[in-house]
Amino acid sequence: MHSPLPVFALLLNALIWGLSWWPFRLMHEAGLHPLWATALMYALVLAGLLTLRPASLRQAWQYPVLLLLAASSGLNNVAFNWAVTVGDVVRVILLFYLMPAWAVLLAWKLLGEKPTPMALLRLLLAFGGVVLVLLPADASLSGLFAGLTLADALAVFGGFMFALTNVLLRRFQGIPAQARMLAMFAGCMSMGLLTALSASSLGVVPGFPAFDGSWVLVALGLAVLLMLGNWALQFGAAHLPSGVTSVVMLSEVVFASVSSVLIAHEALSVRTLAGGALIMGAALLATLGRIQRK
Repeated sequence: MHSPLPVFALLLNALIWGLSWWPFRLMHEAGLHPLWATALMYALVLAGLLTLRPASLRQAWQYPVLLLLAASSGLNNVAFNWAVTVGDVVRVILLFYLMPAWAVLLAWKLLGEKPTPMALLRLLLAFGGVVLVLLPADASLSGLFAGLTLADALAVFGGFMFALTNVLLRRFQGIPAQARMLAMFAGCMSMGLLTALSASSLGVVPGFPAFDGSWVLVALGLAVLLMLGNWALQFGAAHLPSGVTSVVMLSEVVFASVSSVLIAHEALSVRTLAGGALIMGAALLATLGRIQRK
């Protein structure tokens, strides 16, 4: 009999990320912009990792190519955290989960994996879902980008960078896992800090605020949860087939959707639900394809 612990671990990780929008909004309301919050929390996470696994720093220095992974994972995190803080949570999560569609195009370009007819079907489903989510009911296709918000753009960009991160992880699978993890955490911290400094100098976001217990405690708590979620992901993914892992991780969409309705009182339109069904269908087809290849 197989232990249910790996599945529960993955569900825990999905729950943490599915609810992460809430503490980011609490910190934002208390004066800490999500860009500064991202830099601060991952500085704490990075410090924790180096304390527990100091050898990972020496390993990471041996692979300069990890700078690409650091940049992609950092930009992915920055875009996602900013988007779920200022945008409609369900809409952001759905656009972010275009990742399987982007992965088809990136794997074709970077790994030389030509798309199969099934992969092209996934692209059609995913981008068809995007049209339903983004296009107002009374608009034509030419007006698809007219109502695009900052959160929408960040979500699409974040999903693209998430797909790039996954492709790079496959390409760098010969590099020790600790070194890759360190690069990703360092990238999240550095990209968050660089983006915050740049946006602040341009007047796009406010500067770093004075320390306030109302957001300090939330930041510390979320940093601990992110470390716990990463451990849960590593544990679950190491004990389950990748196809099963992908299916379980889609529960993040459910956690985010339900929590946004219950906590933020966001509404789910029929078009959003239909578009989400197409996007999730594309993700499930990608997962089933991986399972069949095994």
